[in-house]
Amino acid sequence: MSFLFEELDYQQTPHGDISLRKRAEPRLDGKILFEVKLNDEWLMSSLFTEAEIQLSKLGLAALDAETLDVVVGGLGLGYTAAAALEDVRVKKLQVVDVMAPVIDWHQRHLVPLGKTLTDDRRCELVHADFFDVATNPKRGFDGSDNNCPVDAILLDIDHSPSHWLNPGNSHFYSLAGLQAMADKLNPGGVFALWSNDPPETEFVALLGSVFGNCESHIVRFPNPYRIEESTNTVYVASKTR
Repeated sequence: MSFLFEELDYQQTPHGDISLRKRAEPRLDGKILFEVKLNDEWLMSSLFTEAEIQLSKLGLAALDAETLDVVVGGLGLGYTAAAALEDVRVKKLQVVDVMAPVIDWHQRHLVPLGKTLTDDRRCELVHADFFDVATNPKRGFDGSDNNCPVDAILLDIDHSPSHWLNPGNSHFYSLAGLQAMADKLNPGGVFALWSNDPPETEFVALLGSVFGNCESHIVRFPNPYRIEESTNTVYVASKTR
């Protein structure tokens, strides 16, 4: 088996140096993986996607509307967005990412799901800071003045509610930040959040105080680098009607 390693893109951004890599994993019979690094930190891998997919499935399953207007915070490799588009009720999907190179990878089809997202007319890739637009009462998620409420907000940016990629993101996970975002949801709307860590009791209580209802789901998935399974958490909070 030949060894494959290719750096598909490397760019300097105001948030750090970001790179997209493609490699064969010899421990998995040469399986091709796509990986993203920000500075010296691993952000994501196409090997571990189950929880990102479940973020969409669990979040949208909590809605009973016939048509859905959905926002995804954090594009990444596109698994959350692609899973949302599989729900036939989704009529509009805005995917907000602060990293212009990540959007560019999808538009250039450098990542496996790039064509899936860019070919779907329901899907719009938005270059903006999710945390800024989500908490600004005068701006829509596309950064415009068109601040229309949505049915679901699915967020996968930080490692957890208490472990952030950028310390400036911390304000979002406060009562004020979550309440500002909740105001952008329709009555009965859903906020769902991915976390790499186990459920945090205090954060579940905080979400419950803002939205009226919150459940945490532990998503299990096989990890070929470990003997046991790995887990992530998906929080699902429903706004009182």
